[in-house]
Amino acid sequence: MLGFVIRLIVSAIVLLVVQYVVPGFRLLGFWNALLAAIVIAVIGFVIESVLGKKVSPQARGVVGFISAAVVIYLTQFLVPTMRVSILGALIASVVIGVIDMFVPTELR
Repeated sequence: MLGFVIRLIVSAIVLLVVQYVVPGFRLLGFWNALLAAIVIAVIGFVIESVLGKKVSPQARGVVGFISAAVVIYLTQFLVPTMRVSILGALIASVVIGVIDMFVPTELR
């Protein structure tokens, strides 16, 4: 359980970093970033449960990249202060993927 909480906090911090690096990606405050991390984890879990691991946001490759961008884009409709353009979601997906290579933020 502690590992899950730590991963959520790390994911929130990664989202806060992404907002400064990616144009078209805005997320105000740590608590909203934490909420966004939870929403992304839940949507990712649902996608993985319905469509399988190859389509999950954690999957590698083009399908995983696109599904991660879709998850990020959809999250803005559930997190009040989050605003993401389509291009911002695509770039954020790449940046999060690169950060994830060094700091694992996978939520399971």
